Amino acid sequence: MLTSATAALKPANVEKKWIVIDAQDAVVGRLASFIAMRLRGKHKPDYTPHVDSGDYVIVINADKVHYTGKKLTDKIFYWHTGHPGGVKQRTMGQILSGKYPERVLTKAVERMLPKESPLARAQMTHLRIYAGSEHPHEAQSPEVIDFKALSRKNVRSV
Repeated sequence: MLTSATAALKPANVEKKWIVIDAQDAVVGRLASFIAMRLRGKHKPDYTPHVDSGDYVIVINADKVHYTGKKLTDKIFYWHTGHPGGVKQRTMGQILSGKYPERVLTKAVERMLPKESPLARAQMTHLRIYAGSEHPHEAQSPEVIDFKALSRKNVRSV
């Protein structure tokens, strides 16, 4: 009798790499999707859903990302302070031109991972986003991935 079993990846056998992605002129949704896939480890042939097998991802130039359409002015983020009448709002353009422009990309990636799971929270800790072009992770000798060359739709120049 011929039987076959799918080999599940064990956490001790996981090999993680460090990668660097330059986000200048990249479309946010496509970039966030690519980063989420790398964080989960879905690009590897031995992907196992319940094991953290993804890579460490470093994103530079997060303040120079682009959006398609009129999302900079029309996309509004709401939150509530907890006090009566405390609904606040901010447009995507205001966030990108504000003090922490990397939060836009962080939220986009976070929303593409599994919802409210300990595994997703652990995978988000492997993401490092920097607004400038410098990062302090040279000791890990990260591999540079040219995200813009993967598809012509990944880049938007205004």
